[in-house]
Amino acid sequence: MSIVQELSRALPKGIVITGEENTRPFECDGLSVYRQKPLAVALPENIEQIKQILKICKANNTPVVTRGAGTGLAGGAMPLEKSIVLGLSKLNKVKSIDAENQLAVVEPGVRNIAISEAVAEYGLYYAPDPSSQIACTIGGNVAENSGGVHCLKYGLTVHNIESLTMLTMDGEALTLSRQDDSMGLLALMNGSEGLLGIMIEITVKLTPTPQLARVVMAAYDSVRDCANAVADIIKAGIIPAGLEMMDKFAIEAAEGFAQVGYPLDAEALLLCELDGTEAQVQAELDIVLKVLSGASTLKVSESEEERLNLWKGRKSAFPAVGRLSPDYYCMDGTIPRRHLADMLDKINELSEKYQLR
Repeated sequence: MSIVQELSRALPKGIVITGEENTRPFECDGLSVYRQKPLAVALPENIEQIKQILKICKANNTPVVTRGAGTGLAGGAMPLEKSIVLGLSKLNKVKSIDAENQLAVVEPGVRNIAISEAVAEYGLYYAPDPSSQIACTIGGNVAENSGGVHCLKYGLTVHNIESLTMLTMDGEALTLSRQDDSMGLLALMNGSEGLLGIMIEITVKLTPTPQLARVVMAAYDSVRDCANAVADIIKAGIIPAGLEMMDKFAIEAAEGFAQVGYPLDAEALLLCELDGTEAQVQAELDIVLKVLSGASTLKVSESEEERLNLWKGRKSAFPAVGRLSPDYYCMDGTIPRRHLADMLDKINELSEKYQLR
């Protein structure tokens, strides 16, 4: 009996997905340039089913590749050859909310934005906000140590996880907690891409919703000036809630897709969000506007709707580029702020030389 047959017999109908057409969506994550067909896909509905899957896979010496929503851009959910994909999207319950201690216990298949929606009535939200937050899951966020536009001030996923419970390949449940983590195992799980265990429960830290948040949009006539403005804001002692820049191609792509009012004549665009009390925001805004006085255009959001609209364009960048080109390669780079302007100039130089967009 093959492992696929064994899994199909051991689990309820519909849990195990087979066949080339049915498993094709699971051959890759957001990094679609790399693909691998799995033996089968298992979509368990509870922890006992996960344990059954792990037991059978271990007995057959078959690798298991976990998957959340498949929105990652690093290939972390791409199957191995002759592997079983273990999708956790059906484990999607917010199990409890502790508003007093600003914590929520969730299953790995809960969508990132669904956490904030569930705790909004308590004046709280979950701070890390990847561009795919309407679709990506918290389990996938932990697996990739996701960030988002607000990670500069509020940190990555690793900074916003209080504890998690995981299953080993033997089906043993282990709980890793920030309160008892002298070996740093909780941090190790963040970014491990499912290699070290299967997450079944995650306790996330919540953040009080700011009294006020405003976004400054600054347009520049050169990418270098915009890049230097990033360093100048930090140098001025301001840690923005969010700080993102886009070059001309990204501006045109995002505006064509989201139509949020970005200036199409700009060579580069900077979005800088400030949050806190009204007094704090105004004090920081005065400083930032002075720092950005060299911009060709400055605009400050006057309402929450306008703030969200300005971010909508930036968060639409990936689908916007996909709309223009069905085949593109996306990578995250880490560049020291002092070298950012030089790096962007070099990228533009290579883009022109090799006719790449």
